[in-house]
Formats: sequence, C-alpha cells, structure tokens
Amino acid sequence: MKSVKPGRGPSLQGGIGAIFAVIVGIIWMVSAAKMGAPIPFVLMGLVFVIIAGIQAVIHFTNATSDHRYSLYDITEEGEEPDPLDERFGKKTEQPQVQKQQEVQSEGGFCPFCGAKAEIGYAFCRKCGKKLP
Repeated sequence: MKSVKPGRGPSLQGGIGAIFAVIVGIIWMVSAAKMGAPIPFVLMGLVFVIIAGIQAVIHFTNATSDHRYSLYDITEEGEEPDPLDERFGKKTEQPQVQKQQEVQSEGGFCPFCGAKAEIGYAFCRKCGKKLP
C-alpha cells in the first residue's frame, strides 16, 4: 500500500521553528505593549503566538507518532524503514524480500520450475538451478 508521508526530520524541524515563532510572537506582544502601540498590534502578536503554537503541536505530533498525516514522501510497504522509528520505540518489520527468502529457505518452491524445494538444498532437485 502506497502512502505519502513527511519524514520525521522535517516535522521535527518544523516543530522547532514553530517554537521560535512562539518566542518571537511573545517578544512582539511585550514590545508593542511597552511602546504604547495600538491594541490591534498587540493582538496581532497574540494571533501569531496561537498559530505558531498550533503548528508546533502538529509538527511534534507528526514527528513522534506512528500514523503520521500524509504530505511529502511516497513510500511503499517493505521499503527502507524510517531511521528514527527505532529511536521512538517502533519495531520495524522485515522487508518483503527478506520474508520471501526466509520462506524459500524453510522449504517452499523453486522460482524457476515451480518444484518443491527442500530445506537446506542449494540447488533445485528438478531443474538443477541454484536456489535463492
């Protein structure tokens, strides 16, 4: 199944950027209030802080959750795992190719002629080709 998801790195960077935006908004509000600016200028800083705070929550949630919302990368099951999944405690599954090789090594069938492949055999008993 294909999905489009941002990486954890860009999401974490967006969260850190949103924290800085909150700090700038607070500085804006305090500075505008101290200078005696009209109320709309002070309220503009408050709106800035609220929007940046919401973005920080979204980005940090997206950086740490298993089911991230879709936005950037097109991925498919069995592709290279996200390197930060292990950091956040998610156990990664083995890629589909390795699972197929394990099944073939446990028995299974020859990919060339379809004959039953025995466990531990390096070559097919029917066609003689090397088993993967």
